Formats: sequence, structure tokens, C-alpha cells
Amino acid sequence: MNRVMKKADKAQFSPRPFKLSHQIVCITGVNFAKKSIVGFVELHLLPLKSDLKRIRINCKQCRVYRVTINDIWEASFIYSDPTLAICQNDNKQRNLHFYSDCHQTAVGSVDPDQANGELVIRIPDQALFIVKDQRMLRVSIEFSVERPQGGLHFVIPDGEGSYAKRSAHMFSCGVENASRLWFPCVDTYSEPCTWKLEFTVDKAMTAVSCGELVDTVYTPDLKKKTFHYTLTVPTAAPNIAIAVGPFEIFVDPTMPEVTHFCLPGLKPILVHSTAFLHEAFEFYEDTLAATYPYSCYKQVFVDEAFAEFQSYATMSILNTNLLHSKYIIDQTFVSRRCMVNALTEQYFGSYISPNSWYDSWLTRGISRYLCNIFLKKMFGTNEYRYHIHKDLKLLCDYEQTVGGIILNPDPFHDPSTLRTGKKPPHLYFPSDNPHTISYAYWRLFGTKAHYVMRLMEIRIGQELLLKVFNKLLSLATSASQQKFMLHSWGNMLISTSGFLKSLSSVSGKDLASFVEQWVTHGGIAQFHGTFHFNRKRNVVELELRQDPSRPGINKYVGPLKVTIQELDGSFEHTLQVEENSTKGEITCHSKSRRHKKKKIPLLNGEEVDMDLNSMDADSPVLWIRVDTAMTLLRQVFFEQPDFQWQYQLRYERDIVAQIESIDALEGFPSMGTISALTDIIQDTRAFYRVRTRAVQCFAKVANKLMASFSGHTALMSVFKQMYGSHSCPDIVKRNNFSNFPAYFLLKEIPKALGTIRNVHSICPRECLNFLLDLIKYCDNKKNHYSDNYYRAALIDALGRTVTPAVSTVNTSVDNLIPETKLILEEVVRCLNLEKILPAYQYTVTVSCLRAIRILQKNGHLPSDSSLFQSYAQYGHFITVREVAMECLADIVKVENNGDILSWLLDLAESDPAPYMRHKILSLLIENPPFKQRETSQLSTEPLVERLWTCMNSGCSHDCRLRCDVVDPIHKLYGISRPGCLPLPELGMVLNLKEKKTVLNVQPSPSESFEEEPLRVKVEPMEDISIEPFDPDQRKRKPSSPMVSPLDTKMPRLEGLDDAFVDVVIKSEDERPPTPGGLSDYGAPPTPGGDSIKEESIASPSIGMLDDSSRESFQSLRSNEGSVSRPAGDTASIGSVELPVGPEEPSPPASVGSDSRAATPSPDPNGPKKKKKKSKKHKVKKEPNDNP
Repeated sequence: MNRVMKKADKAQFSPRPFKLSHQIVCITGVNFAKKSIVGFVELHLLPLKSDLKRIRINCKQCRVYRVTINDIWEASFIYSDPTLAICQNDNKQRNLHFYSDCHQTAVGSVDPDQANGELVIRIPDQALFIVKDQRMLRVSIEFSVERPQGGLHFVIPDGEGSYAKRSAHMFSCGVENASRLWFPCVDTYSEPCTWKLEFTVDKAMTAVSCGELVDTVYTPDLKKKTFHYTLTVPTAAPNIAIAVGPFEIFVDPTMPEVTHFCLPGLKPILVHSTAFLHEAFEFYEDTLAATYPYSCYKQVFVDEAFAEFQSYATMSILNTNLLHSKYIIDQTFVSRRCMVNALTEQYFGSYISPNSWYDSWLTRGISRYLCNIFLKKMFGTNEYRYHIHKDLKLLCDYEQTVGGIILNPDPFHDPSTLRTGKKPPHLYFPSDNPHTISYAYWRLFGTKAHYVMRLMEIRIGQELLLKVFNKLLSLATSASQQKFMLHSWGNMLISTSGFLKSLSSVSGKDLASFVEQWVTHGGIAQFHGTFHFNRKRNVVELELRQDPSRPGINKYVGPLKVTIQELDGSFEHTLQVEENSTKGEITCHSKSRRHKKKKIPLLNGEEVDMDLNSMDADSPVLWIRVDTAMTLLRQVFFEQPDFQWQYQLRYERDIVAQIESIDALEGFPSMGTISALTDIIQDTRAFYRVRTRAVQCFAKVANKLMASFSGHTALMSVFKQMYGSHSCPDIVKRNNFSNFPAYFLLKEIPKALGTIRNVHSICPRECLNFLLDLIKYCDNKKNHYSDNYYRAALIDALGRTVTPAVSTVNTSVDNLIPETKLILEEVVRCLNLEKILPAYQYTVTVSCLRAIRILQKNGHLPSDSSLFQSYAQYGHFITVREVAMECLADIVKVENNGDILSWLLDLAESDPAPYMRHKILSLLIENPPFKQRETSQLSTEPLVERLWTCMNSGCSHDCRLRCDVVDPIHKLYGISRPGCLPLPELGMVLNLKEKKTVLNVQPSPSESFEEEPLRVKVEPMEDISIEPFDPDQRKRKPSSPMVSPLDTKMPRLEGLDDAFVDVVIKSEDERPPTPGGLSDYGAPPTPGGDSIKEESIASPSIGMLDDSSRESFQSLRSNEGSVSRPAGDTASIGSVELPVGPEEPSPPASVGSDSRAATPSPDPNGPKKKKKKSKKHKVKKEPNDNP
């Protein structure tokens, strides 16, 4: 850590030429009918340079009307957003390498940490004397947001009555640094300031925002009221949020400063779901030796949430689906984890923010670390270690598949010097900005950050690590109280170098090698171990091998602990790993006992009796484990005989060791394995997750022994012994879920029974009859808990009994075999019953839809997608929609159905719920329609063009969705140009300087931006015929299944090269035209009056566009055709009627034309710039040539 000590943190240096001290956000109107907000902001800026002439701030999809300085001088401004269309300079390149370079350049050009922004304000000459004197500037901006495509989400249910009676509400959302989408700001964590927030809403609504509510004032007409919030603790703009709706309010009875908000009718389950939260507050006050940093905390539960939870200063926005009643068991674990994590991000994330993007791993890691230590206290150590092991496995799989996750490329240097413009070679996306990374990468980025924080705890101890956290909180508290010393607010930002310096000073340990291994580099360590016992020398000859040449694998050098359980006890040894193959000799402490009988001491001090007949009589070794405490980011494959795995499963008390032994025993099918698994299943002292894992392994081993072992008989016997009546075991007891471990095992055994097969590779009829009886005699009358998850598990078990049909020529219900007909009738009955008596979160419907898809996939039912399409429509519950889309994605893959793929892409482009758009693309990533380099009829040029258009310009206001489109393109085609595309137009260029010819020259974006000024290609949109978008025409069956609605209405522009206008930015005086119709003098309209667009047309513009020539990506959608859904409530398959869900709900008002999403066009009245001749090589091409 000497390097850290030498390079201590410098004084906080801002790349911006000003310092933000205070900001006012005033929303004067929220219009649910037009899905718009109107307001103004005021930024108090302290110039840091006397020659400051222009102020760059972030402002995306906002329409700006007026900018003033100190309420005296009007200021001209220019709006430019290069992220509206990423690849503006080329229409031929279709590879991710080119796109990622363009994406990184476009995002960097508006990055506030690089002193950039979308809105450039020119300080009037009359106000330059204030800058010269370096006095405070007050920049006021009047703006509005109409039909936002991101940042704000309006939820307007169908129905009659006012919006308040219909539970209409809106809230802010988005990925990191998304506040620019709904108000002008400096959208970075490194610019904290104090805030004053005002929101005027309908009198039946409640506005919840950050800070402390100081006053609520009614307007003179008593129709609206204004909520006034103040946030005196300096906070960055990304930590500001808003939620408006007819919320019911519940004040925590234990902690009055904690308030919960929910939609009407949900208060009873809100009270139960949040009853534990005061325990978390008390735990963290004791653990961190620091009080909660804010004066209040608010939890707002909303529908159609962007994520399960998002944390902001003094408030968190959570999904309504996290709420549950006292009768629900399964959801409790998930909900408490989300609420606690949202609370910990108040400490590290909102109160203490990252200094730069490269430091965000600290806030993510620390908050998740604090969350897990509380859950460890609440749910126990076994649950904690289970999740650690699960996260480690997910992380190892991802890093070997995609590549290493780099937390900070160089934590010892200034973050501003790390933006080299190059992405890691193993990734297909830039990883230096939250707006460019894959969502899967970002999710596992937090997982790795938490795991690294846990490794630090192991190395320096939990007490010292918590002392470091306390030190950071103390410095931040002192800094937040300095109202007139803005430079001291830098202590509220956490940097990697400063954190490592604190670790070194507190612990006195050198962590440089640790940081080099796990922070600055990606990848994991992987060990393949074998051993041999030398009887003569009484030593264990151990060998550990590494293969760092494999993707995602790094060579590990350092100590590695090996634990050997012997007859005389458990002994831990340390091996020094130096080479790819490490051999070590470990002397045993025990002698072999052939006839002696003695209790065996275990690692936890317990002594047990063991049956040693199956082990080697000459060896005292019972089992061997490598890195038992999970002190490394590693994956271990260890080879030892089956009896040692069986001993480890039976007698090792560490649940990770038991899970590892269960996974290993899948490869040792024998009666000894069956016996060991049965003992664990019936052992009530074993952890319930180990027992459920043993049940799954039991079914797999039984299938491998099907010729000599009747697995279903043995498993049913175990079930009857545990859950049968005492007088008659064949009769199952009434449901009683008061014993939670027994409840989870009760759900797992039927599902395992459904997977057991006989010698004919079909499920035994006894299993099917047993499962049908469990459903028939399920009695939940005297149970204190809901049985919806149990009934769903029984339906899942029925689905697993289905095997491929013998003949698929005539797939109808009349030709079904009796067993399959029984399954179908039971599934249909449960599905119809769910419509009358819906279960919590429609869990039974989810299982029924999966079962129907299994019947279709195995050839028992005709493959009809209309049922799943009806359930996937907007208006159904989110989990039902998810499973319906999952089934549709499976149909696309199995049947190469291009119409369904096009229908799914329609939903991904236009679905009102942002999370569902993200979920559709995630399903296409998990279950791709075809594999890379695979010949498929779905791999067509229209599909590539559609995905490319959506990625390039269709998701400009939703960074998560844009990156979601990148992932399936990489999954299907890799980083190179898709092979289904025709060759681009050929052109030969003679390079006289280098004396060679080049084919199809295309400079990379990074080179072009370094050597030339930014060029923005402006397309003449007035020549394009655009039809209005009908929101009800969503289900479309185009003439070509992969043609995008955008492509069907937009003509080819290859021949319009001469009509393009190059806008060259040579200096700050020249900026590209703005795509917003932004005006200097137009006053903002009221939300209830004329439309914003109509009032802004009459306003003069400065280098701007008329709104009439601008349309959004979604407004260019085609209205041709739709996938018809069957009328009524049921769809018939043969003689059995299948419900297609309730009458299709009409979706809420569709997001209409968004004037911020289109590519900018030149001002028809403004002067046109001549196209400069490039001095670079020119590619000669004909406009209508075919390749």
C-alpha cells in the first residue's frame, strides 16, 4: 500500500469551469392527460475561471423555452444531443465494433465529468463582469417535458372517474445519471449541492420528493396544492427523484421519521411488509456507530416500476409487487432484501456518492455488504453463506463466458486520466460509462463489488472495515455542515484511492497485491485438484493445476488454504501457489484404524459416530476441501472417491461443503449415493436449501439407476413418511406451513417426482396418480398461510411428467393418451379457477401457462401462440406477462417463427411498461432464436436492420433498453458484420502517400473525432411521408416478418448524399442545430391549456427546428395488420377449452409523438452551410449501384 500512501488524494478538482452550490426545481404543473410536466430550474453557479463564456449542462428530451442570468439578462442557448442517433456518419456499417466506438464518443461528448452537456448556454456580454469578479451566477431555465420516453413514467389505468380515483401516478426512473431526462441539471455524482424542490399537483394527489417537507400550500382556486421540500444536505442531481399519485400514507409507529406511501387499497399489506424496517435502522446505527444521515426517510411503492427498487436521497421508489400479506411466505425473503438494500444505499450511494464512474464499485459494494450482514443476522449464517456461494457461481460463469469484470482499471490515479477512449478487448461494449454497459454486466458488477468487499473483511477483519466506514461517514457529516465552504463537500465523495488509503492507515496492511488481483483486473482463479495418499510416509500428495490460457481465467499466485478431515479431527494447511501446477505434501495427523471404534471430531467441535466400512482401511483421510472460507474469487474442481463425497455430505456441517458434495454425487450414481441423499432429505437438522438440493439430485441419480432402482417408489415413501397421516400414511395431512423448512421441502419433492423416468423414458403412472391426488386432496382450510406457491409447484410437477409424444402427425385433444389428457384437464381447470379466485401474484396461472407450453413442445398439443399472445398483452399482471413472453420466445426458437419474433419486437419497441420492454430483450438473450454462425431462416437482412435501427436511434432515451438491444445482436452475430447482409458498395481508393489501394475505406469514430471536428449528418425529413401512429395497432403481422415499422415508412436514403448538410463544430461559437424547437422567449404553457407544441411554434428559435417536422421513433410505426386474438374468454384446443385470460384490457394512453427522439433537421429558414470538401480519401460510389 506504499503506492497508495505516496499518491494520496488530491484536492477535489472539478473538470467543469464552475461550482454548483444550490439548485431550485419547481414543477408548476403535472398533466396526466398529456403526460407532461412544466416548470423551471434555477442553478446557482460559482465561476472558477474569469474567462468563462459558456455553461454546459445536461438536458435531455426537455423543451427549453427561456434562459435568463440573474433574472435580468436573456441568454441564448444551443441544444445538441448526439445520442439521439449513435452512428450518424455511416449507413453501411453494421458491426458492434464500429457501433461501440460511436456510442462511446457520443456519450462522452455530453458527459458532465468531461465538462460537456447537451445544453450550451452563452453568457451575455452584459453579465461577463460577474464572471470576471467570480461572483455567483443564477441561471434560470424554463422547460417542459411532454410524453417522455424515459426518466419519467406515467401509469394511467383504464376506467372511469378522475385520475386520482383510477390510481394514476407518475414517478422518476432510469439508470445511473438519468435526472437529465426530466429537468436540466449537472447530471453527475461529483457535483453535490443543496436543493429546494416545489411541486404543484392536483389537490387529490400527493407529491413525494427528496428532502424534508416544510410546507403544503393550496393555490388560490383551491384546486391544486404545492408541496415544498428542502434538502440541506449536499446531494448530486442523480439522487433527486419525484413521485406523484393518490398515495395512502403510513407513518412508522416505531420511527416517526420514516414514512411509507402506497397506492389506494394496499395499506394493510404495506403495514405488514414494512413492519421490520425499524430493526434495520437500529442495526446500522449500532454497527456503523453513526446515526442515519438524513432527517427523514420515505418509501414509495409504485406500479410498473423500472426496477425492484431505486434509492435516492431520503427516499426510495420500490415495486408494488414487493408488498405481501402475513399469509405469504416466499415473497418475504425477496421483499426484505430489497428494502434493506435500498436503505443501505442511503448511506453509501446517496449520502456518500462516487467521485467518478470508476469509483461506483465502492458504493455498490459497501451498500450490498451492509445489506448482507443485516440479512445474516435476520435469516441466519446458513442463508448468508448460501447466497455468497450462489453469487460466486454466477460470477464465475459470467466471467468465463463474457469476460472479466474490471472494477477500476487504475485505482491509484486520477479518474479523469482513465478515459482513454478504448474499451477492454474482451468486451463488446464500452465499460467506462453507465449508459453504455450491458445490464447483465452492471448487475454482476455489483455482485463482484460486494464479493471483493467481503474479501477485504476477511483480510483485515470486520471490526476494522466497519471502522473505515465510520470514518468515511464522519468526514461526510462534517463536510455537509459546511454551507459556505464548497470545496469541503468533496469529502462527501468517495474515491478508490482515498478508500484504499483509509484501509491502509486503519489496518496497517499492504493490500496492493490484492487490489491488483481483484480490482484492476477481471477474471477468476480456477483450480483442478487431485490427491493421492502415501501409506508408507503417511502423507497426502496434493496437486492443484491452473490453466490461465482459458477465457476469464487468471493465474493466481499466493497462499491457498486446504482443509483435510481426518479420523482425529479437521486440520487446515496452507499451500503457496506459485506455478500453474502446484504440488504439495501434507503430513497426516492420524493413523489408520482398522478395528478401533472412536468418535470423529469435526471442525465445529462436534463429535460424531461414523460408519467407516466404506472407506480405505489404510487411509485416515475422510474428505478434503480447498478454500473452505471462500477467500478468493475462484472455482474449484476437486477429484475424490464417491465415499468421501458421501461422508462430506453426511457429516460436514458447512452448507457450502454439503452443496458441493451434492453437485459432485450426481456423477456417482450408486446405492450409496441414494442412501446418503435420503439421509439428508430426512434429517431435520440439515439446512432446508441443502435438503431441497438433495431432492433434486436424488431424482437425477435415480434416473441413471432406472434399470435397477425404483426411484419414484422410494421418494414417495419419503414423502408419505414426512407428510402422511400417522394412522394412514397414504392420506396426506392437511396443510400446515408453520414449519418453514418442511414447507419448502413439501414444494420440492413433487417437482422431483415429476422428473423421474422408468426404463421406457416415461414418467411412471404411479407418479402421475400421486400428483393428481395431491392436487385433489389439497386442504388449506386450517392453515395460517396461503398455499398458492404450493399449488403452483404441483402444477409444475405435472408439467415435468410430460414426455415427447410417440406420434406428432395428428396433434389434437381427441388423440391424446389418457395420462396426457388427465394432465391437460387438470391444468385447464386450475387456469379457469384462477380467473375466479386469483392467487397472490397469479402464481398458479404462471405454472399453468408453462405446463401448456410443455405439452405443445412435446407434440401433444398443436403449437398455437394466440393463448400466450393474449396473456402477454399490456394490462395483465407482470409475472403472467413474463411467462407468456418466455413461452413465445421458446416458440420462436423451436419453430423458427418469424411472425412471433416480429410481434415480440413490436412489444419491445412500444410496450408502455419500461420493465417489460427490457424483459423481452432479456428473454431473447437467454433463449436466442438461433445461434451465432448458424444457418437460420430468421437470420435476415430486415431483422438486422430492425435491431440496428432500434439500437441506433429507437432507444435514445432509455439507456438500459439500448444496451439490451446490443446484447442480442452480439449473441446472434458477434461483433463482426452479420453474414446475412449483402456486401456494402465497393469502392477503390488510391492512397498516394502510402502507395496502396484500400477497399471500402471507413475511418473509425475514435480516429475521426480526434483528427476532425464533430460532424452531424442532418437528413431532410420533410421529404418523408409519415402516417400517424395508432396506439391500438400493436399486434402486427407485416408482409415481411422482420421489417421494422420504421423501415416500412422511411425510404432508402443512399441516393441523397448531396442533400446532407455537414455541421462542423470548429469552436464554441459553432454548434450543431438543436432537435427540440427550443426557444429563447416563449413562455411555458400551463398543463391544462393549449398544448406545449402549439404555444412554442410562435416562439422564435435560435438555430432550432420547427416541431412540425419532427416525429419520434415510435410515431413512425406502421399500422398495417395485427395478430388477431380469439374472441371471448376461452380458446379451444380440440374439445378442451383453454382460457385466454380476461377480456383484453385496453392499454393506457400510448406514448405519442416525442419531438426529442428524431434526428435533427436543418432550419428551413436559416442559412445553409456549404459542404466542405474533405481532404481525406474519397470513396466513389453511385447512388443506385447494387453490390
